[in-house]
Amino acid sequence: MLIHPTLDLLTSLGLHGMAKGFRDLDAQPEASRLEHAEWLGLLLEQEKTLRQQKRFESRARAARLRHAASVEDVDYRAVRGLDRALFLKLAAGDWIRSRHNLLITGPCGVGKSWLSCALGHKACREDFSVAYHRVPRLLAALALARGDGRYARMLRTIARLDLLILDDWGPEPLDAEQRRDLLEIVEDRYEARSIIVTSQLPVDRWYELIGNPTIADAILDRLVHNAYRIDLKGESLRKTKQSSIAQPAA
Repeated sequence: MLIHPTLDLLTSLGLHGMAKGFRDLDAQPEASRLEHAEWLGLLLEQEKTLRQQKRFESRARAARLRHAASVEDVDYRAVRGLDRALFLKLAAGDWIRSRHNLLITGPCGVGKSWLSCALGHKACREDFSVAYHRVPRLLAALALARGDGRYARMLRTIARLDLLILDDWGPEPLDAEQRRDLLEIVEDRYEARSIIVTSQLPVDRWYELIGNPTIADAILDRLVHNAYRIDLKGESLRKTKQSSIAQPAA
């Protein structure tokens, strides 16, 4: 078998998964008993797997998630009111395909950001485009973009994302420009793309954060009406971990 010319050809065509599969199969004596169609099927499967992995890695880099979290590592034993059945349903990603939203509220330290990043990581694995932003920094970046001509382009980039994670909204109220920016983001994504919002404040206090009643109605109507809700409770998990570390061994 002309192994080296075949490998060179696969590599030159950018079929690196098939090239790796070719080397692996050639090293296995039992592979000589495979039919040509079986060889081809295995090589194509290797190529598909490698491309999926590269796509995921690219998605994950672009998402810039705050935490290296995954849905498989969620601690359901922690006392914080996390509904396991609901979270596993969300992890499947159908809510993103249906263009619904997710609102995660609860006190500081109960894992809101971590859970949102875990869902973002899973969305990257499902080949969705994802971006993570802390709300204060995103609004500051939009204010800068408005001054140097990048504002419209930045909004278009955000609008094209399959999943936008807006983390750590509040407790500071929005000013007039920030209200308009948030309305633009939510309006662009309404029934077209999905959003995760996390906040220490319960949803019924978000009107206070927005300030203007008319704009608040417009934003919250678009965010809330088709949204799943996770309302977490309890003490900070960081404090709980520190307490368990500080306790002397029995």
